[in-house]
Amino acid sequence: MAAENKSSIFAAWISLISNIVLTIIKITVGVLFNSQVMLADGVHNAADIAASAASLGSMKISNIPADEDHPYGHGKAEVIASGIVAIILGLAALFIGYEAVSALFEPPHAASVLALAAALVSLVWKQILYVYTIRIGRKANSKGLIATAYDHLADVYASLAAAIGIGLTLLGNYYPIPYASYGDPVAGVLVSILVLKMALSMGKESIDVLMEKNVSEEKIKEYTQVVQGIPQVKRIDRLRAREHGHYILVDIRVAVPGTLTIQEGHDISRQIKTLIMEKDGQVQEVLVHLNPWYENQ
Repeated sequence: MAAENKSSIFAAWISLISNIVLTIIKITVGVLFNSQVMLADGVHNAADIAASAASLGSMKISNIPADEDHPYGHGKAEVIASGIVAIILGLAALFIGYEAVSALFEPPHAASVLALAAALVSLVWKQILYVYTIRIGRKANSKGLIATAYDHLADVYASLAAAIGIGLTLLGNYYPIPYASYGDPVAGVLVSILVLKMALSMGKESIDVLMEKNVSEEKIKEYTQVVQGIPQVKRIDRLRAREHGHYILVDIRVAVPGTLTIQEGHDISRQIKTLIMEKDGQVQEVLVHLNPWYENQ
């Protein structure tokens, strides 16, 4: 896990630096060539800097070992950062939408080939970053890095829409395409909708983890099968698990023969914990409660 954490933090640094560079490029091109969608995308990227910084900071905090004040560790720091990223994306989406709609009621601006080139560079760059960060984020189950990856994906959508919008405007200079000159702001509206949808999805996921929603039914079934494979376990009375950032905590109550000794019960508890953690590397702690079971029950 140490190697995966280092890879996650390195990927977060790459994302932060990339967002800074792209923000400078997009805002400069947007201002110089009066491109609404490029300027809005640049402001979105500026918000991404704050999002990347929040994710990076949370990832470092989440790796701090459990202490007396935080006995379950600091894993939820990444979930909080994911929620912050969702809020930033939502605000960015509203800003992009407002600017794009406003531009629809203004005389169309001339498009620039350089603005189109900037959009295409951003599209390719962000797609590479998305694939890179989502792969590492899922491998390490890093909520902060996964949020950063989806932030990159939102930028892919934004850059694609910008490229299409600017491209249509440029084509309108040579071909009689109806309303082509408004391709730039229309693309901005589409971007705002896509980004807002992604922000809502990320926000819901963050709230679910903070509210300690149960893990997926598939994982619960996996843990159940593992425990049922232990001969001494006669019944599973309760099994629940929750995500705590990049790791999972499991609580389980099982019934075992009431005639077993304390030592035998302890050994069964240890076996349950070991088998579940071996089955799922994301599980960091398993709390086992034993209930007595008798033949006539």
